Amino acid sequence: MGKIPLVIITGPTAVGKTDLAIQTALELNSEIVSADSMQIYRYMDIGTAKPSLEERQGVPHHMIDIVDPDEEYSVARYQVEAREAIERIYRKGKLPILTGGTGLYINSVIMPMSFTEAAEDPQYREELKRLAADKGNEYIYRMLDKIDPETAAKLHPNDIRRVIRALEVFHITGRTMSDYRQDFANMESQYDLVYLGLNMNRNDLYDRINKRVDTMLGSGLLDEVRSLLDMGYTKDLVSMQGLGYKEMIGYLEGLYSLDEATEILKRDTRRYAKRQLTWFRRDKRIEWLDVDNRTNRDRLHWIMLHIKKILAL
Repeated sequence: MGKIPLVIITGPTAVGKTDLAIQTALELNSEIVSADSMQIYRYMDIGTAKPSLEERQGVPHHMIDIVDPDEEYSVARYQVEAREAIERIYRKGKLPILTGGTGLYINSVIMPMSFTEAAEDPQYREELKRLAADKGNEYIYRMLDKIDPETAAKLHPNDIRRVIRALEVFHITGRTMSDYRQDFANMESQYDLVYLGLNMNRNDLYDRINKRVDTMLGSGLLDEVRSLLDMGYTKDLVSMQGLGYKEMIGYLEGLYSLDEATEILKRDTRRYAKRQLTWFRRDKRIEWLDVDNRTNRDRLHWIMLHIKKILAL
């Protein structure tokens, strides 16, 4: 069997990936595989901008709502499960579409990344956990920032599990996670890729982000966070450190007003979009479309042209 064809539609948050991926899937009778590290969680819908069943318009979506918020989930597990979903779609005679803005998830699928190469050191890991408990997560985060600032920049200090894993990999192998990622960039993918990125004028993107946050709040983001806390999901969980959740928890704990929490969320989401663009722009395989001043029909036409040209459909 030759390489499985795979369409990827990516870009920064709020640029319109989800809608365009669904329209593309409807056009081609395709199915979608999510590459979003927050949409994997059940009960977390508004803050993750998860498409509703109505918005999906009957298009099957994979890798959404697959774990509870307190369940540990790794990139290695995502890699296995997303690849399995892609193969199932292909075996049904359909074209799989991978869409989302989590660059590491996308790379884990399309590149021959092995997450078993670096052995584990449970003793060292426990030492780091004790150190974090004694001196705080920020202390451990600064340790990572000194040896691997590129990986540290992609992680929140409270994402202690991933911070510790990055330190563990360096402790065992003498190589940073960034070193591994650079090697992967030079490897050939196992898929026949149509890798497309969406972007727009920075000010327009930031305006869309601000409006999306307002829409989330109007749709009940605060009630969603309250509900999660009432269900017993605590603020220290990786899932609850996601954008939208930690800010609303801060408001509920009295750290700042709702207006302040909203502005922090808007600011941090804009910063996240900037980091996403920095990540994706390093990948020379991506064909970019500036969606400014283009109708949805124009955007879909551009995507269909690339798909048909590369995959000879």
